[in-house]
Amino acid sequence: MEQPDLFAGLESKLSYVAGIDEAGRGPLAGPVYAAAVILDLARPIMGLNDSKKLSAIRRDQLADQIRRDALAWCIASASVEEIDSLNILQATMLAMRRACEGLSLRPDQVLVDGNRVPLGLACPAQAIVKGDATVAAISAASILAKTARDADCLALHQAYPDYAFDQHKGYGTALHLARLASHGPCPAHRRSFAPVRRLLIAAPGTD
Repeated sequence: MEQPDLFAGLESKLSYVAGIDEAGRGPLAGPVYAAAVILDLARPIMGLNDSKKLSAIRRDQLADQIRRDALAWCIASASVEEIDSLNILQATMLAMRRACEGLSLRPDQVLVDGNRVPLGLACPAQAIVKGDATVAAISAASILAKTARDADCLALHQAYPDYAFDQHKGYGTALHLARLASHGPCPAHRRSFAPVRRLLIAAPGTD
């Protein structure tokens, strides 16, 4: 995948460059996931892109290849309880930091999708807006985070089939909101998110 001139050659100038991205900031339920990936420049992975621009089948194929061919990778999460306690932004930063700290190799540089970087990283970090579509290592992290969260949503569907987590993946779709109104929040729902919080206020005995 071709990178913009600003970052051309960056990964070749440093020993280990980790890309970091998250999945699941917007949904009403489930943990938020993050992944960190250090790619092997000697084993390029073709077709990396923003995970949202890939089909589910292609994401799964690329996720398998990333786990096989990357120099190092780690997937981490922050729980629903941490999201409700810290807020979603800080919980996302926590998941990102956990993913970086979980790498088997210590990166010399971290490139993070978006406009913020987690505090407390042990190496220099740079935020890159839309980096999941322009920086290969961030694209790889995007794919791992997304596939991990999708797998978690399938597990949530098995645990709470009334909510159809396998269809909406926790996002606030009409289907999800209808099921939420019918059944009330389940333990996987984020109590701090407005649609869930409103139901708890209206029917406090359901919490």
